Amino acid sequence: MTLPSRRDWLFSGKAFLASMLALYIALAFDLPRPYWAMAAVYVVANPLAGATSSKGLYRALGTLIGASAAVLFVPVFVNAPELLSLVVALWTGCLLYISMLDRTPRSYVFMLAGYSLPLIALPEVGTPANIFDIALARSEEIIIGITCASVVGAVVFPTSVGTALAARIAGWLDDAASWAGEILRGEGALPVTPLRRQKLAADIAGLDLIISQLSYDAATRDVVAHARELRGRLLMLLPLLSSLADRLHALKAQDGELPTDFAAVLARAADWLGRGRDADPAEADALIAAMKAQRPQDPGDWDELIRASALDRLGEIVALWSDCLVLKADIERGQHAGPWRPRFRHRRVVGPARHYDFGLMLFSAASCVLATLAACAFWIASGWTNGGTAVMMSAVACSFFAAMDRPAPFIRTMAVWSGVSLIVSAVYLFGILPLVHDFEMLVLVFAPPFLLLGLMIPRPQLTMLGMLVAVNTASFVAMQNRYSVDFATFANEGFAALAGLTFAFAWTVATRPFGVEIAARRLARAGWADLAETAAGRNRDDHERLAGRMLDRLGQLVPRLAAIEDRELARVDGFAEVRVGFNIVELQKMRRGMGFPARAAVDSVLAGVAALYRERAARQSLTAPPDALCDGIDAALRLAAREEGAEGRRTLDALVGLRRVFFPGTPGPAGGFAPQERFQPGRFQPMPMAAE
Repeated sequence: MTLPSRRDWLFSGKAFLASMLALYIALAFDLPRPYWAMAAVYVVANPLAGATSSKGLYRALGTLIGASAAVLFVPVFVNAPELLSLVVALWTGCLLYISMLDRTPRSYVFMLAGYSLPLIALPEVGTPANIFDIALARSEEIIIGITCASVVGAVVFPTSVGTALAARIAGWLDDAASWAGEILRGEGALPVTPLRRQKLAADIAGLDLIISQLSYDAATRDVVAHARELRGRLLMLLPLLSSLADRLHALKAQDGELPTDFAAVLARAADWLGRGRDADPAEADALIAAMKAQRPQDPGDWDELIRASALDRLGEIVALWSDCLVLKADIERGQHAGPWRPRFRHRRVVGPARHYDFGLMLFSAASCVLATLAACAFWIASGWTNGGTAVMMSAVACSFFAAMDRPAPFIRTMAVWSGVSLIVSAVYLFGILPLVHDFEMLVLVFAPPFLLLGLMIPRPQLTMLGMLVAVNTASFVAMQNRYSVDFATFANEGFAALAGLTFAFAWTVATRPFGVEIAARRLARAGWADLAETAAGRNRDDHERLAGRMLDRLGQLVPRLAAIEDRELARVDGFAEVRVGFNIVELQKMRRGMGFPARAAVDSVLAGVAALYRERAARQSLTAPPDALCDGIDAALRLAAREEGAEGRRTLDALVGLRRVFFPGTPGPAGGFAPQERFQPGRFQPMPMAAE
C-alpha cells in the first residue's frame, strides 16, 4: 500500500476542520446531540467538492423525510408495538427497494429516508411526546454538518468534479486505444473478446457516478449534456472494436495476409488511434475518406463482404474517437466551445437505459423487512431496554449492503470495526475527555484518530471502513456540552449496537447463502431473453435502449465473472451479444422495404435466432446454434445481395455480423452473392417461425 499523498492529507484536514466546525456550532446552540453534526460531516465528505454537495443535499432530504415519518407514525402506533414494528419494517424495506431502482447518487435519499425512521423513532418509543423535538434536533444537526462539509469542501482548495471526470476519461481512452492498437496490429484480432477488454464496459459505471455529480459543481454545470453524449459514444466504441477484431480475424484466417493497400489503411488508423487522447480530431476526415476509397462498392464474394464490413466498422470507430476527443476537450475547459458537430451521425448511439434484476432486488428488500420484524419481535418479547438500538443497527446494516451479491462479509466487517470504535470511544470517554476543559483542547485530542481515519476515505478500497469507524466513533463518544457519562449506559448501548449488527450478519448468512453465481446467471439469462424477444419482433424500434440495457448488463456481469469459476459463464462474450442485438434491430428495420423472397429469408433467420436464444434462456447454457441457422443466413445473404440501395448493403452487413457471431469457425459461403437465375420459391424453405 502506498503512503498517503498530499491530496489525501488535504482531504483529511478539510474533513476534520469541517467536523470540528460543525461540532462547535452544535455545541454553541446547545443542541441535544451535537455529535450528530460531527458524524454527518464524515458521512458526506468526499475529495470532490461537487460530490460532497450532492451527497449533502441527498442526506438532508433523506433525513427530513425519515424524521417526518417518525413524527407521523410514532404517536399513532406507540400503543401498538407490533403495528409500529410492521410500519417501521415496511417503510425501511419499501424505500430500500426504491433506492435500488435509482442507480445514481440520488438513491441515497430513499435508502437514508428508509433507515432514518428506525434511527429516530425506536430509541424514543418510551417517550413519544419527545419525538418531534428529537426529529427536529436530528434534522438541524445533520444539516449543520452537511453545510459545514459543503462550505469547507467548496472554499478550501476545492477539487472540481470535472478534473476527476477528465482523468477517468483519459484513462479509459488509453485502455481503449491499447485494445484498438492490438486489433489493428493483429494480436488482438480475435473472434471472442477477452474478459480484460470486456471490463471496459464495467469501467463506465465509474464515469456514470461522476457525470451524475457534474451539475452540483459550479465549474462543470455547462458540460452535463456533453458528458452524457460522451458516455454514449464511449459505450458505442466497445461493440464496434469487438466487431472490427472479428472481421480482421476472419480476413487473416481466410487469406493469410491482407492486401497491401488495405493493410496500409489499417496501419495509418493504428498510428492515429495509438496516440490515444493525444490524437488530433481533425485528421479523422482524411482517414475516413481513405477507408471509403478502399471499400468494395459492390462486394461480389464473402471475402469482399468481410473487408467492406471491416472498413465500415473502422470508419465508425474513427468518427466516434474523434467525437470523444472533441467532447473531452470541451469538458476539460468546463464550457462549450461552440455548436456540437459530431462526425458519427448514425442513430445507433447507446442510450441511457439500464438493466434491473427486479427479482433479486425485491428479495433483498424483503429480507431487510423480515430481519427488522424479527429483531423487533425479540425486543418486544424480551422487554430489553436497549433493544431499540439493536433493531436500529440491524436495519441500517441490512439496508446499507442490500445491493451487494454477498452482503454478509461486509456486515461482519462493519460489526468488527464497530467494536473497535467502541473501544476507542471508551478510551476517550473514561480516560481522555475528563481531562479536557475547553474546545481547543478537545480539537487537539480528537485530531490524531480522525485525521488518520480521514486518510482512508479517499482510497476506494478503504472508503467504507474509514467512514464507518469515524461515524461510529463520533456517535459512541456522544459529545455533549457537559461531561456526564455513565459506564453502564455506555456499555449497554454499545452491546446493543453490536448485538444488532451480529444479528444482521447471522440473518444474512441464513437467508442469502448464495453468492455471485446466481446474479451472474440471471444476468446472462436476461440478456438471452431480451435478444429472443427482439428477434421475435418485440422492441424492434428500441435500438438505443436495447444497446443500453445490454451494455449495462455486461458492465454488471464482467466483475462477477472475475470473481467466480464458472466455465459456462466464462464463455459468454458480452460484446458479441451486443453486436447480435444491433444486427437484429437492423434486420427488423430493413426487412420492411425488401421484396418478398428476401423478406421471407430474413424472417426465417430472425425466427431461428429467436428460437436459439429462447433455448439458451430456458436451459441457462450456451446452446450451440443449429446448422439450419447457418444455411438460412447464407440463403438470406444471397437474396439480400439482389436488393438495391443502402437497404440492401445494410442488410448484408447485418447478416454478415450474425454469421460471424454464431459460426466464426465455419468457412464463408462460396461464390458470388448475385446469382443470374431468378429466385425460385421451391429452392429455399424458410425455417418455421419460433413460437411466440
